[in-house]
Amino acid sequence: MDTRPVRDYFTALQARIVGALEKLDGGAFRADAWERAEGGGGSTRVIEDGALFERGGVAFSHVSGRQLPASASASRPQLAGRGFEAMGVSLVLHPRNPYCPTVHLNVRFFIATKAGEDPVWWFGGGMDLTPYYGFEEDARHFHATCRRALEPFGAGLHPRYKKWCDEYFFIKHRNEARGVGGIFFDDLAEPDFDTAFALVRSVGDHFITAYAPILERRRATPWGERERSFQCYRRGRYVEFNLVYDRGTLFGLQSGGRTESILMSMPPAVTWRYDWVPAPGSPEAKLYTDFLKPRDWV
Repeated sequence: MDTRPVRDYFTALQARIVGALEKLDGGAFRADAWERAEGGGGSTRVIEDGALFERGGVAFSHVSGRQLPASASASRPQLAGRGFEAMGVSLVLHPRNPYCPTVHLNVRFFIATKAGEDPVWWFGGGMDLTPYYGFEEDARHFHATCRRALEPFGAGLHPRYKKWCDEYFFIKHRNEARGVGGIFFDDLAEPDFDTAFALVRSVGDHFITAYAPILERRRATPWGERERSFQCYRRGRYVEFNLVYDRGTLFGLQSGGRTESILMSMPPAVTWRYDWVPAPGSPEAKLYTDFLKPRDWV
């Protein structure tokens, strides 16, 4: 199977998204190319201490190996021991203003190979929004854009992928959602390669449309120490999810990926508090009561 069209799309998507984000921030993303001894490499684009983004990273990776890592074969035991090729674009953006939400996007492609047998391939991906102070207008816009990205591929996909996202980005040990969700999918290999690839391209192509208008609405909102303190506290939940549950993080670490690139998703400033709960009726409490419970936004 020729994987070059997938790689070409992913590298172009990274460049296009970075260009759009640089226009929003006014600063430049550092380019950090790297190679992996076991096979492959990538390019990590990072911004820190920008005018809009306190930290953000947009990473492309294309790695290969002789044995599929456990995190990738856990649900596919028949593939254990196969060689693999994996590529994708992953981004996480942490704005400085607490009224601007954190966002995550990932689009990826895997192929598992074994001599004498047909290759097994699949796509995965999605995007999700993690606000600190919730706004219904923002949540509805984000989810409506996710729905538009999937509409050409069947009316039933958006409800299914939204539910999958709500279930995936759930912090079990906290019994709460990470954010307001979005869409998530994995093991996508139907009905055929061209259709699955087109769906992934549509998700990637809709990202800036989903996120940029929210930043433009919230970036000038005044904030102070109270909002900053709550933002750092909620960022702790982001760290907990990524290090305990996230498949991409686990795959990267288990496959010998580049640690700096894998952990670029970590927020730059985080706090934990012992048994803290927001005051009833406060804006902070509203995040829990009105936004961190799965609901139909569109």
